[in-house]
Amino acid sequence: MQFRVLGTVAAVTDHGDPLPLGPAKRHSLLAVLLLHPDTAVTVDRLTGALWEEEPPRHSRTVLQGHVSRLRALFTEYGAAAQGIELVTQGPAYVLRLPGAVVDAHRFEELLGAARSLREPGEAVSVLRDALALWRGPALAGTVRSPLLENAAHALEELRLAAVEELAAAHERLGEHGAAAAVLRAEVAANPLREPLIAGLMLALGRAGRQSDALDWFHRTRRLLADQLGVGPGAVLTDAYTALLRADAAEASVPSAPVVAGTGAPPVAAPGAAVTPDPPAGPAPALAAAQLLPRRPRGFTGRERELAALDRATAGAPGPIAMITGSAGVGKTALSLHWAHLRHADFPDGRLFVDLRGYSPAPARDTAAVLREFLLALGVPAEGMPGTPESLGARYRELTGRRRMLVVLDNARDSAQVRPLLPGGEDCVTLITSRDRLGGLVASDAARPVPLAVLPAAQSTALLAAVLGPDLVAAEPEAAVRLAELCDGLPLALRVAAARLATGPHRGLAAFAGELSDEHTRLDLLRVEDTGVAAALGLTVRQLPEPARLMFHRLGPHTGATLDTCTAAALADCAPAQAAAALDQLAAAQLVVEAGPHAYVLHDLVRLYARSLTPGCDRDGLLRLLDHRLHTLLAASAAAEPGGEPCCALPPGARPAVGIRTFDDRAGALAWYSAERDALRGAVEAAAAAGLHDRAWRLVLLQWPLIVWQVRDGWVPLLERGLASAELDGDPGGQSRARALLGWVLSEEGRPAEALVQLERAPELAALAGDTAGEAIARINLAVALTRSGAAERDGSRERDGAHDRDGAAEQGGARERARDLLVRALALAERAGHTETVTLAHQHLAHHLLADGSPAEAAAHAARGLALAPRLAAPRRVALRTLYGRALAATGRTGEAVRQLGDALREARAHAYEEGEKAARSALAALGVLTDR
Repeated sequence: MQFRVLGTVAAVTDHGDPLPLGPAKRHSLLAVLLLHPDTAVTVDRLTGALWEEEPPRHSRTVLQGHVSRLRALFTEYGAAAQGIELVTQGPAYVLRLPGAVVDAHRFEELLGAARSLREPGEAVSVLRDALALWRGPALAGTVRSPLLENAAHALEELRLAAVEELAAAHERLGEHGAAAAVLRAEVAANPLREPLIAGLMLALGRAGRQSDALDWFHRTRRLLADQLGVGPGAVLTDAYTALLRADAAEASVPSAPVVAGTGAPPVAAPGAAVTPDPPAGPAPALAAAQLLPRRPRGFTGRERELAALDRATAGAPGPIAMITGSAGVGKTALSLHWAHLRHADFPDGRLFVDLRGYSPAPARDTAAVLREFLLALGVPAEGMPGTPESLGARYRELTGRRRMLVVLDNARDSAQVRPLLPGGEDCVTLITSRDRLGGLVASDAARPVPLAVLPAAQSTALLAAVLGPDLVAAEPEAAVRLAELCDGLPLALRVAAARLATGPHRGLAAFAGELSDEHTRLDLLRVEDTGVAAALGLTVRQLPEPARLMFHRLGPHTGATLDTCTAAALADCAPAQAAAALDQLAAAQLVVEAGPHAYVLHDLVRLYARSLTPGCDRDGLLRLLDHRLHTLLAASAAAEPGGEPCCALPPGARPAVGIRTFDDRAGALAWYSAERDALRGAVEAAAAAGLHDRAWRLVLLQWPLIVWQVRDGWVPLLERGLASAELDGDPGGQSRARALLGWVLSEEGRPAEALVQLERAPELAALAGDTAGEAIARINLAVALTRSGAAERDGSRERDGAHDRDGAAEQGGARERARDLLVRALALAERAGHTETVTLAHQHLAHHLLADGSPAEAAAHAARGLALAPRLAAPRRVALRTLYGRALAATGRTGEAVRQLGDALREARAHAYEEGEKAARSALAALGVLTDR
């Protein structure tokens, strides 16, 4: 038994099958115990890990139930035989186990070993082995409690340290391109981690890619300014300086004066007159201005953003802080809450104005706002200056010697804000806007404080603040689901709470069920004149024309992530135009920039975009689906090099405008995994629109990930693909769908269901004239028949204790039929000239012959397959080499067998092919050869 915390928390058998751990709290319990092996973990500590907030009164009973279920599970799977035991020790629990069975323990051991190695080549190998243990974010699938989040963060820091050390080892070997490739993937996921980016810059520079290296510096500098309001740190600026010094052609230029804390020269507003400093001396004795609205009710959370506001408004003279974020994210509420918390810091008053930059009413006139401010500052109406310029000068004069707060809410752009900035160094300006207001950052050193949607715990806390804690405590899971459906958007959460509080009596679960229908969600998130759609509509109306047109085209999109190529397909434009429009949408906070050319589109925003196109945007959907098909073809070619496409594009498919590229198999499989939900949505959308010729192809072209993660719940999707192929009347599509569905069912241990699908697949392929498809169908049918016979034989032993003579004959007939199917499949594949399918046939023939007691023939087929395998993906080579080694061993050629199996083990490790590594190690162990785990 093995335990995993470097990814989704799991316990797996020695065969790699996951134990059914159950709900998230049980995963969390196991995670805490695994993080503290052989250590007494108190009930209080475990309770703190299993509940994000105050645990319920019966928490101890719940905890004991989870412990009992874990013990029963360990007993069921024979954990005690491996020294694994969960025991009670006073008011605590102890999980006793060998350290080697926990992936985090093995990872730390390998990392320590790599640090002790002097030879960089050896360090690279060990570090790759260590990083191969990671299968995703640490402690995934657990409760988001502080204890577990801190532990996950610590593990992630260790992982990133290993990545940095791997890149450094490549650098010592002079492999600068490899170092850059290692770091680039991590920089995309950690765009603000300056040591990673500095390492990437230096690696790119040493690889001769100076311009790319400098581009990373400037990109990160902008991101730091936009998101944190800070400049690059020493590690990044040192790397930048080193790159510039290395470029002999770079001409030196004199430095411009720098504004403190910005790293950029001060820039005056275009056309602005320079106002002299106000004369020294005491300011006029005017009343303290108080225009601030009341403190917002039910405000909760945002501790990190409040701290960021404290930092942004401290230190620099006349600081300007900008709260930026999407419609309904709570910018005004945060600004008012902070202003009330800090009221003692502004003894001379607090001014506030709603500039109505994003409002159904016209934007506020600057002169009118200045008059309101001057009246609040005590200037009598009859003494009011007559021109906008003199109003501004008087305002700056009166604020020049005061400690005041000026809140400029709902600003449209930088030009609307600049005339309203106070004149004093002791004044603080707080701005809220849906726009990034980059011009204000450049001209006035404004510091952005980005505001994102609320995390789950804060979302449910907001619901509790509005509805009352008892209602939320009664249905905690429904409250979390409700928060998810509201995208963590405070406006949506408050509207949902208002509906629950004022509508007919219904629980949170019932209302969450209603919200789960995408067709009515936006309507339900509206109360009187307040709603998500109305708020988003105000933003869309202010967009530049290219961005507005792009937003109207996003409706058919089916996923949360969006790249420029997909956006270009949706909008029927060039990728460069799409990129420019997406940048404008990101500036307006309608999409969130997640990396180079990558954006996040939240569900409520996507649903609003869809609502702008009456009926079904069939042309847009077709463009999206065809783009997806082109991308899938590129991904499958990278994931399975040397393989043949399982289907062609449908008749009338749109040509590709811009398709992302995949550097290697790992990159393609990562894309498949990231886009799995979006692709499922595309299949559903295609089927709902009657575009079945696209639907089944979208399913089948996911085959590299399906085969790689075969036991990961693919049956419903494949059944949907088969149904669409049948509705499309395409026998080739039906054959391929049945062959793949049958294979998955067989791998899931459902042989009878698998045979129902696979028996029809060959004849359908023959009807379609798909020779390679018929070969694959026959291979899959042969494998299923063999497994079915083995299952029946095992069942017979359990029932009767001996083989029935007729049953044995039937099983022998099944084995003979399986061999005939494989021989025929090989002939078909060779006739079609499909290298990947020929290799696959050799592989299964070798396996079949080896099991049937014909090792020499098995070795011959494995060798023929290996001769073709260099053009194919690593897993295929590993499988063939392992079979070849086993067959050689069975013929007495032990030395050759050990060499082949050793090569298989090394290649499996190099490509993080865990199943192949396990098979090779097992075969070596059978020969008495011990290997390091």
